Amino acid sequence: MKTRKAVGAIVTHKNRFLIVRKVTINTRMGKELQNGTWDFVKGRVEDEDETAEASMRRELLEETGSVAYTLKKRFNETISFGFPEKIQTKIGYHNQITTMFHFEYVGDGKDLEANDKEINKICFVHEQALLSLLEHEESKEFFTRNRSQIISKK
Repeated sequence: MKTRKAVGAIVTHKNRFLIVRKVTINTRMGKELQNGTWDFVKGRVEDEDETAEASMRRELLEETGSVAYTLKKRFNETISFGFPEKIQTKIGYHNQITTMFHFEYVGDGKDLEANDKEINKICFVHEQALLSLLEHEESKEFFTRNRSQIISKK
């Protein structure tokens, strides 16, 4: 088994945060439906991506349908975690290391529509709702640890 390299973005717009509801996971056998989880925009780094930022911009387009983003920061800290054993077998990866970014959404909201069936909802939420909706502890903990860098940049 190997490590999956991924990217993720905390996207802000005014005083809210963009989150997506993911309803499929990519397995070795193709896409598999799941119960849907709220998270930041994240995705696997592809071989054709020239940089982590290019990979993140591709994921933003795929998951939100928009290119209206301004890069604010690339975090030095990553999100790292191991996959549960039953997931490891399905996806072929033991763990994941996610390079995280802070982007600001600069669009009008009319362009937000997922280009990928992996996502069934996109929304902006206030911080309190964000912390209650995020379903991956690693995402919550990363946000909480880096909150002052994100909030002060807005």
